Amino acid sequence: QVRLVESGGGLVQPGGSLRLSCTASGSIFSINAMAWYRQAPGKQRELVAGINSGSSPNYADSVKGRFTISRDNAENTVYLQMNSLKPEDTAVYYCQAVITMTTRQLRVYWGQGTQVTVSS
Repeated sequence: QVRLVESGGGLVQPGGSLRLSCTASGSIFSINAMAWYRQAPGKQRELVAGINSGSSPNYADSVKGRFTISRDNAENTVYLQMNSLKPEDTAVYYCQAVITMTTRQLRVYWGQGTQVTVSS
C-alpha cells in the first residue's frame, strides 16, 4: 500500500559527502514523521536522524554537525545530507516513515536500504 524508495548510497572516501533520498508513494493521507536508520555488519540498527511535522530534527550524537536531515512535504521525500564522512559511517541506511493511511490507520514503513561505504 505504501512504498519507500531510497537512493544515493555508494562508495566515498573519508571526508567526502553523500546525499540520500527517500520517497514515499501509495495510499498516503499524511506523513507524520520520517527518519533514517543505519545498520553496520554485526551491529544493531540505530537511529541516525529523524524529523517530525512541526518539530526540530533530532540526530544521533555520532553524526551531529556532520549530517542534516530535511523533508520536502510536497514530494513526500526525506533527505539525508552526509558530510565529513568517516569509515565508521559505513552501513546500510534505511528510511522509515510513520504514515497515516487514506483509511486513517497509522502504519510504519521501511525502505529496502541503501549501502554507504566510506573507504580509501
